[in-house]
Amino acid sequence: MDHPFLDVVVIGAGHAGLAISKLLSDHQLSHLVFERGKIGESWRSQRWDSFKLNSVNRLNLLPGQTAVFQDSEAFSFAPEFVTQLEAYGQEFALPIVENAVVTAIEKDETRSFFSIRVSIQGVPEVYYSRQVVVASGGQNKLTVPHFAQKIAPDIVQKHASEYRSAAQLPPGAVLVVGSAQSGTQIAEDLSNAGRQVFLSTCKVGRIPRTYRGRDIFDWMFEMGLYDTTHEEASPDLLQTRPPQVSGVGIRGKTCSLQSLARKGAVILGKVENADSDTVYLQPNAAEHVLFADAFSAKLKSAVDDYIRQENIAAPSPEEDPNDLPDETASCIVSVTTLSLKANNITSVIWATGFSSDFSYLKLPVFNEDRTLRHHNGIAEVDGLYFLGLPWLRKRASGIIWGIQDDASWIAKRILQFGERHKPAV
Repeated sequence: MDHPFLDVVVIGAGHAGLAISKLLSDHQLSHLVFERGKIGESWRSQRWDSFKLNSVNRLNLLPGQTAVFQDSEAFSFAPEFVTQLEAYGQEFALPIVENAVVTAIEKDETRSFFSIRVSIQGVPEVYYSRQVVVASGGQNKLTVPHFAQKIAPDIVQKHASEYRSAAQLPPGAVLVVGSAQSGTQIAEDLSNAGRQVFLSTCKVGRIPRTYRGRDIFDWMFEMGLYDTTHEEASPDLLQTRPPQVSGVGIRGKTCSLQSLARKGAVILGKVENADSDTVYLQPNAAEHVLFADAFSAKLKSAVDDYIRQENIAAPSPEEDPNDLPDETASCIVSVTTLSLKANNITSVIWATGFSSDFSYLKLPVFNEDRTLRHHNGIAEVDGLYFLGLPWLRKRASGIIWGIQDDASWIAKRILQFGERHKPAV
């Protein structure tokens, strides 16, 4: 079927895709936003029931959006954020096509336009566009260690994105693998439900939820930590996992390994292998506890220095039991083998993250390791852009708060492209 030739096609209707769509609409550029499911699909289908965003409501607004929450300092549940995204799309009449799976994007270099093959509710279609923005995110393929398949079939295994609540799991203890944001939050959710939790940890930092009268993100933003560019960041910083913290509760909370241990969780080292009944662990749980403690202490020290330098009137540090350091790592259990049967472990939750799948891009945009090749979101293929990826331009690129700046940056490049390729009069 024939379709109008578009100025831009956007892939993905999460917060990144909606943000750029709003800016394209502001400039009256003809475009469509293709979404594989529904608006905010990952927030709908990859979050557990008690999940809350880790940033307060006022930091989650998109371009042109005014305050939409009764409590700007609260943390939204995922369904609340989805409702916000839906309302945003309706308010600005964004041209979103749901249940549209993009299967291939190619470019006719001789005619300088992209062809976008898409299956809309199972019906194949082809669209043509001068420019394309890939805003589908970098977390669309579940990552689970290869040795997970060795575990006995009667053990229920789920990726963190498939976990909803303790009620969906069989009775018994649960092994959670991974202790970044998702792992620690799921471990707490299970503990609160009365489950015995075994938590296999990894090397990840912790940040206090609040410090000296403010949410910690407010200090980090004001200090310019999220303005660090990709070029300025060290390789270690670029690989840093999201720190342990939680939005659960009225004003969120600090989430630490030692606080989980107090709830009864068994704190273990990193899983390195498994067989039918046994999980093999590295003896590094203490290292992970001490690393998280040092990470938090370093950040708080930086805030203290900033307060002194800027002569800011701030209250003294408040007491936070969840952020108290465990100087001897007494909360850990030093074992290198864990029998699932002997410990009545009937389920394993793999909080081991995601990788990306951009196989539909039939374009020369990949490095040798299949990561995307771009500079500040601009691909080497003229007219192709990326948005919503961690460290796209800055540290803030990986969080909702940073999308306004990145979307504005990409929108300007799209307009410049249009000026360069304007037909001669």
